[in-house]
Amino acid sequence: MRTLIHRHLGKVMAGAAVAVTATAIMIGVTLPGSASGEESPGGGPQGSAAEQGQAARQLPGVVESAPEQGKTGTGRDPLTDDEIKRAQTLAVSRDFRKSSEDVKGSQGPERLSTDLAELGPDEVGAADAPRRAEVTYYDYRDDTYVTKTVDLRGGKVTGTDTQHGVQPPPNRDEAREAARLLIADKLGAGLKKDFKDATGKTLTSPDQLTVTGFVYRAGEGNPGPASVQDCGEHRCVRLFTRVTNGPWIDTRQLVIDLSAHKVAELS
Repeated sequence: MRTLIHRHLGKVMAGAAVAVTATAIMIGVTLPGSASGEESPGGGPQGSAAEQGQAARQLPGVVESAPEQGKTGTGRDPLTDDEIKRAQTLAVSRDFRKSSEDVKGSQGPERLSTDLAELGPDEVGAADAPRRAEVTYYDYRDDTYVTKTVDLRGGKVTGTDTQHGVQPPPNRDEAREAARLLIADKLGAGLKKDFKDATGKTLTSPDQLTVTGFVYRAGEGNPGPASVQDCGEHRCVRLFTRVTNGPWIDTRQLVIDLSAHKVAELS
């Protein structure tokens, strides 16, 4: 079901689709007779006395607590919280931190993900397979995608892979920074107007929005202006934008270059 109402820039989108979907779900649910309010010919709830007695004897369900998580996983178990923290600490050396920048221009790279590393062909099925983590970053100082491989047992970085032109999905902080740049730019005027129309309030901060970012590369379905031709080498995003707990606002025609701190509008 389409939930977006197109407009050249910043059209407030209808939220009625959510209500329609919820209604459709409610219609499709079949309740037991005693819960739905249906009555038997005698005027009472449907179901035999035996069924009602059995229901009365049923005890409430019990939710078991999740098992305590160990500090170190086993085999191909997902990384534990302790392993994730350890991998992230080991991955950023002093030199790497000093030579890199995050999305806000602060010292240190922008961390994107931390995952269990794949095993090599000769390690698959081994009784004592290694536990390695891959921590990925985007370094805004030179627009590079960096992957650090960490040996969790040995407590050291065993590999570093650096690539240019690789653009994984943006994280939450990057989407929020894109929204901040858009709000501050003249091309954000439509977004601010539609926010004002929807809420009666002035849009001043990304905290007032729910935003999801997705990567934009130059020439993706639209040649775009010269100002977006570096997108792909630069870190560029477009946004799905919504008033927090409110309607959507269409900002998909706007591209935010996080590397250059600029906003452009697609034709």
